[in-house]
Amino acid sequence: MIKITFPDGSVREYAKGSTGFQIAESISPRLAQEALAIGINGVTWDLSRPIDQDAEISIYKWDDEQGKHAYWHSSAHLMAEALQELYQGIKFGIGPAIENGFYYDVDPGEGVIIKESDLPAIEAKMVEIAARKENIVRSDISKADALKKFADKNDEYKVELISDLADGTITLYTQGNFTDLCRGPHLQNTGEIKAIKLLSVAGAYWRGDENRKMLTRIYGITFPKKKMLDEYLVLLEEAKKRDHRKIGRELELFMFSEMVGKGLPIWLPKGTALRLRLEDVLKKIQQRFEYQQVITPHIGNKNLYITSGHYAKYGKDSFRPITTPEEGEEYLLKPMNCPHHCEIYKFKPRSYKELPVRIAEFGTVYRYEQSGELHGLTRVRSFTQDDAHIFCRPDQVKDEFLKVMDIIFIIFKALNFENFEAQISLRDPENREKYIGSDENWERAERAIIEACQEKGLKARVELGEAAFYGPKLDFMVKDAIGRRWQLGTIQVDYNLPERFELEYTGEDNAKHRPVMIHRAPFGSMERFVAVLIEHTAGKFPLWLTPEQVVVLPISEKFNDYAFAVAKQLNAQGVRVNVDDRNEKIGRKIRDNELKRIPYMLIVGEKEESENIIAVRRQGEGDKGNFTVEEFAKLINEEVNQAIAQF
Repeated sequence: MIKITFPDGSVREYAKGSTGFQIAESISPRLAQEALAIGINGVTWDLSRPIDQDAEISIYKWDDEQGKHAYWHSSAHLMAEALQELYQGIKFGIGPAIENGFYYDVDPGEGVIIKESDLPAIEAKMVEIAARKENIVRSDISKADALKKFADKNDEYKVELISDLADGTITLYTQGNFTDLCRGPHLQNTGEIKAIKLLSVAGAYWRGDENRKMLTRIYGITFPKKKMLDEYLVLLEEAKKRDHRKIGRELELFMFSEMVGKGLPIWLPKGTALRLRLEDVLKKIQQRFEYQQVITPHIGNKNLYITSGHYAKYGKDSFRPITTPEEGEEYLLKPMNCPHHCEIYKFKPRSYKELPVRIAEFGTVYRYEQSGELHGLTRVRSFTQDDAHIFCRPDQVKDEFLKVMDIIFIIFKALNFENFEAQISLRDPENREKYIGSDENWERAERAIIEACQEKGLKARVELGEAAFYGPKLDFMVKDAIGRRWQLGTIQVDYNLPERFELEYTGEDNAKHRPVMIHRAPFGSMERFVAVLIEHTAGKFPLWLTPEQVVVLPISEKFNDYAFAVAKQLNAQGVRVNVDDRNEKIGRKIRDNELKRIPYMLIVGEKEESENIIAVRRQGEGDKGNFTVEEFAKLINEEVNQAIAQF
């Protein structure tokens, strides 16, 4: 017999070799029906896999991330089996589950092209295979046998993947006539996959290397119920309407130019105004928390990034080094701001009394992302981080963490990102040698992060082994208005850079000590944050932030002078205002400016001019009545002041 410990701490005995499904069934038939995978001592397994020793378990259903992962991973295999039946000689790369659904990278063969129009036929074949309820069977295999198996199939992609694996760690999964190299976990059979939708076809270089062959990537999603799929497709349509690239173009916020270069965003006047307002808000908050603003160059000597380790980490993803007329001298477009800030800290001797030192910069950095990976503002080659680095004593880490969390909460609340979750990433207790820094410092830092979250009442998921090699961290995932998750704020503890740059402070004992470095970025990058903000608000920004707060609409050309006089008075009182003096009917002007998401429209005609008033419309709400210009300016400014008071 083996002892199985459940999440509530209760323990039951089962026969050795019992499966996760049998354990779920012993609790209730309903649970067995809904179970998709099982956690064994923190590792996700197939429900059909025998358990041979005492274990702590969790049973995962659809609402659990691990359950969805198993479901969508199995769906990727189902699609691969369908493709194998439809396209003779097709070869398979990788087919993972992703945050929403799955994809598979495939090589359909010379001259064969899989198009969007082919997706319905592939879907139909998937439905047919799912109806067969084929068992999904896991098997261990030696490296030699695995290499032979896939070499016999002439599948060079799988052979290459197997070559990188250690013997004794290789498993296969088989369903029907389809066998794949895979770690799992998977569902018990294909019949559990119900509602199926293939979404798109794209190109993807093999192993992300643009010098390798371009494969066909097919994206899809599945659900246990058709109703869930229907709801998702509605959300997908809403996401298309909120696409920041589309709205950014309509609102004239930013642009890209092939002449300037791929992945290099250009901020237009309205977008620049919005971005600068965001920066001003964070600068104002940072001033309260005693940050010192700095400016560093866009390039740095290559040796700076060799010292920091960024050259080793980002060298392949960086632009080519810049050579100068001086022999052997090379510079890089900076991939990160941290090394520059370390040099600022090192500029002069530091005492324990000075710490913490908080250095902040809106610093632009550069990464050479492959052209196929570029996507609007969310994946670019040039982006500006709202970067700050705090150099503190080990005993100050917790307090600094609490203060950074305060900053992040202020920003999230102000921009209505109130639905978020956090993840604490700690080191792997079984593999401590891969981390730098003393056990004492790690334990103190990890304890500080956990206690800071507890003090703030923040429920954070703890992930062992997810810490960076240089220290533990706390990441914030925000859910937007239509339920999508975005990683935004991050706080990271770093023992690595202070060591590499030999940073010091003189302690109370008059001896030299290493400071702890905290990396902090509430927005992450200005580009990505603005993209998320556009999609979260659908371009309807808060009044304090929007580039255009008011537009004046004269009913006809003869009232243009009065419209401009109104605009001049509002502008003098700090209201951002424009005049739509086109020779168009008022109904058309209202419709067009509604589409521009301008919060207030002021209608002026004969009555308004004679009585020296304005007729006010609120975006999406209609008429708000008549006001004098002074009354309206006061209304706007009170609304703005109330919003920014929380900063």
